[in-house]
Amino acid sequence: MKESIHLISLGCAKNLVDSENILGILKNEGFSYTPQADRAQILIINTCGFIQDAAMESIKEILTAAELKNASSLKVLLVAGCLAARYRYDLLKRIPEIDAIVSPANIHRIAGIIKECLTGKKAAGIKQNYDCPGLLPRQLTASPHSVYLKIADGCNHNCKFCIIPQLRGKYRSRPMEALVKEARELAEQGAREVILVAQDTTYYGSDIYGRRTLPRLLHELAAIEKISWIRILYGNPHHIDEALLKTIATEPKVLKYLDVPLQHVSQAVLKAMGRGNLNVEQFVCRVKERVPGLVLRSTFMVGFPGESRVDFRKLLAFFNRRLVDRAGIFAFSPEEGTPAACFPLQIPAGIKKKRYHKAMQLLRLISLENNKRLLGKNIVVMVDRKNNGFYQGRYYGQAPEVDGMVLFKSHKKLIPGELVKVLVTGVSHYDLLGEVANDIS
Repeated sequence: MKESIHLISLGCAKNLVDSENILGILKNEGFSYTPQADRAQILIINTCGFIQDAAMESIKEILTAAELKNASSLKVLLVAGCLAARYRYDLLKRIPEIDAIVSPANIHRIAGIIKECLTGKKAAGIKQNYDCPGLLPRQLTASPHSVYLKIADGCNHNCKFCIIPQLRGKYRSRPMEALVKEARELAEQGAREVILVAQDTTYYGSDIYGRRTLPRLLHELAAIEKISWIRILYGNPHHIDEALLKTIATEPKVLKYLDVPLQHVSQAVLKAMGRGNLNVEQFVCRVKERVPGLVLRSTFMVGFPGESRVDFRKLLAFFNRRLVDRAGIFAFSPEEGTPAACFPLQIPAGIKKKRYHKAMQLLRLISLENNKRLLGKNIVVMVDRKNNGFYQGRYYGQAPEVDGMVLFKSHKKLIPGELVKVLVTGVSHYDLLGEVANDIS
């Protein structure tokens, strides 16, 4: 039997898909998996390096693994992911216990790299290779009923605060036939919700088909019988056209849910960010008019260099108009290697923190108001799990991990992926409480 592996996956859903591809590749090569890091001969840390907080979390995990290597039977310590791409030479120099660095563009080569390391060689600073196959083996790490489908990698945008294009290269769509094949395989394994992810899902197809073809992909995925829900994350407002909105509005399996990071509403701030010219309020009103019942999620950044008090008040005023249903807030982080890190008029950390908390407090209140509108209504919920006597699930307006959940009881035994009708009987700021409608006498 070949050596056992353990993998620690950090960061976003896109990184999780990479981790599952790594596990699938190594499983096909005969490696076994152990859930206990101290019993593994090979430890892989798939890192995040998007912002400094994430990078520090990744470094902490690497240092813990380095200590483990010195005190156990661990033979190979391999660091993958965005942090590996960003600081590969520094990591190898400062943490000699690391045997190999694998950037996101090279995960399809990981089995060969590990085999080299087992012979005593070190794989340092491997050149980025963006000719990755369209379909890689995949080993799911959680319940198979709700899965991510990464439809592209890389990014062609030049947002002044973002390091991702430097780490993952230009935008590369995966061929549609490969995506449909993977989705069919996932459906056979139990997938009932497929969540599309990329740095920009709405740009899909532009590089390989000469035009944006996300609507066509959605129709192809909707034709897969066992799939019930298709959810779109990480859209770009400049690429959300009439064809896409019509598909969301009319295709029953495509959820009326869009995640579109807008970043700000001030034209001056958006221009400084390199986000293009966009009237955010007009955009939001247009998509909601085209798709009745749409739940719109977004992310916004406070404390970008030059953000004035007037700019911040514009953002709060936009929130107060209740145009966005759900939102996350990030305080600007000056990332090494990005233009914004060197911009003048940097906002002091204390002011960024105050703006962050003020925005979050308002959004928390708005979330509670939105949830209260569902009181007494029946909603269709996908079951995720059972915990402490309650089933946990989500309705179409809740994406996994970020949007809260529906907690409910049922006299019937339910399975993950099953769709049930739930009467909403209570709410909190982020979660809903209810009972299965058929159980209510």
